[in-house]
Amino acid sequence: MRFTNLTRGAGIGSNCYRLDLPEGAVILDCGMHPEHTGFDATPMLEELGDTEVRATILTHAHQDHVGCLPMLQLSQHGMPVLMTQGTARIADIMLHNSVNVMTRQQEELKLDGYPLFTHRSIEQVSRYWRHCPLERPVTLDGERSVEDSSESSISFHDAGHILGSTGVMIRSEGKKFFYTGDVNFEDQTIQTGARFPEEPVDVLLMETTRGDAPVPEGFTRKNEEERLAKAVADALETGSSITIPVFALGKTQELMAMLWKMQRERIIPPIPIYIGGLGSKITAVYDSMAAQVSRNFPKLQLMSDIAPYVAGGAEIQSLNPRKRAIYALSSGMMTENTLSNIFARKVLPDPSQFLFFVGYADPNSPGGRIRNAKQGDHVAIDSKGAPVPFLCHREIFTLSAHARREDLLSYAIKVRPKTILLVHGDDPAIEWFKRELYAALPETRVMAPPPGQPIEL
Repeated sequence: MRFTNLTRGAGIGSNCYRLDLPEGAVILDCGMHPEHTGFDATPMLEELGDTEVRATILTHAHQDHVGCLPMLQLSQHGMPVLMTQGTARIADIMLHNSVNVMTRQQEELKLDGYPLFTHRSIEQVSRYWRHCPLERPVTLDGERSVEDSSESSISFHDAGHILGSTGVMIRSEGKKFFYTGDVNFEDQTIQTGARFPEEPVDVLLMETTRGDAPVPEGFTRKNEEERLAKAVADALETGSSITIPVFALGKTQELMAMLWKMQRERIIPPIPIYIGGLGSKITAVYDSMAAQVSRNFPKLQLMSDIAPYVAGGAEIQSLNPRKRAIYALSSGMMTENTLSNIFARKVLPDPSQFLFFVGYADPNSPGGRIRNAKQGDHVAIDSKGAPVPFLCHREIFTLSAHARREDLLSYAIKVRPKTILLVHGDDPAIEWFKRELYAALPETRVMAPPPGQPIEL
C-alpha cells in the first residue's frame, strides 16, 4: 500500500486521500474547503496526473468531504463511488446547493472557471454512485465481496457523526487499513454513537478535529444539553428571540430534536422555530430514513412534529426577530451571504436579543469573530457592510458532532495499529495526538502526512 494526502494545505478543509492498492488507486473522500474559493478550495487533484482511479470511497456528505466529488468523477469516466444510501441522498442535495453557491460567487467575484461543475454534471456522475450496506464487505465495484477472495474488500461502519456517516475498513493482501472519517463515539440527540470494529489494524487513518479541545472536568453531553435547555427557557421568559447559527446538515436536525425534547418535557412552551431552506431539505431525508438507520427517537418526524417555518434567501432580508421565537439558521460559522450572517445584522446590535453557539466556528470566520468578541466591540461580519456593534447576549455550548480527543486516543490504543496517519486537524490538535500516541504506543509509527508526499505503508 502507498498513501498520499491530497488535502490542499492540510488542516480541516478539502479532505482527500489517495490509497494505492494492487487493483489501482483508490480515493478516500473528495471535499471542498468551505472557507476558500476557486483553486484554493479544491483538493490536489492535479497530483493524479493521468492516473486511472479504480474507485472512490465517500465517508459522509459534509462539504469538506464531498464538495469536489463531481470534479474528480468528470475526469474519471465511469469510476464507481461507494457510499451509504443516506450519504448518497444527502450528497445529491449538498452538491446541487454548492452549484447555486458557486454560481452566485462567480457573479459577485468574477471567478474564472466557476462553477466548478453544473447541475447537469451532478445528474450524470450520480449514476455511478453505489449504495453500500453497513458491515458487509464489498468489492471496489460495490458488489458483495466473496469470502476468501484475493481481491481487496471494503466495509462501511457507522461513524455516529451524521446520517449516513461511516468509517471504512479496507482489506488488501492480508493487511487492514481503517479510515475513521469524521466520527463521534457517544450518542447525540438523534444520532447514535459510532460502532467501529475493534480488531487490530495495520494502518489507522484518523481525524483529529478536537485534539486541542480538552474535556472540562465533569463535562457530559447530558449536562450540556440541560444547560442549553435552561438558557433557552430563561431567554424566552424575557420575551426575546434566540438566534442559533447551525450547519444545515447534522446540527440543524440535532437542534430541532433538542427543542422537541424541551417542548415535550415542558421546559419551554410551543414556540415558532425558523430553519433555512437547505436545512429543511436535509431534515426531510432524516425523516424519510428514520426507520432505516440506527438512531434515537426513530418515530420522531422533525418536519411535522416541530412544524418549523422555512426561511429562504428571499425571505431573510425582510425577516425581523419576533418575540419568543428561535431562529436556527445556517451556516454554523455565519459565513458571508448565508442566512445566519445576514440575520446577524439585526441581532448583534440589539441588547434584548440572544445569540447561542452550539458548534464549532473557525476563529477567522464571522462566527468565530463574534464568539471571541467583547461586549461593545464592532465586529466585521462581511466584506461589504460596516462592522456591527456587538451588544446582544451571547452563550456558547459544546455540542460537537466530532469525537472527544480522549475517545479517539482510546480507540487508537484499542486497535494498536503499526502506523497511524493523523489528518483533519489544525497543527495544535495534531501535535497533541502525536505526543499522546508516542507515549501510549511507543512501537507505532505516528505521522501527519504532508500534502502531496507519498508514504509507503
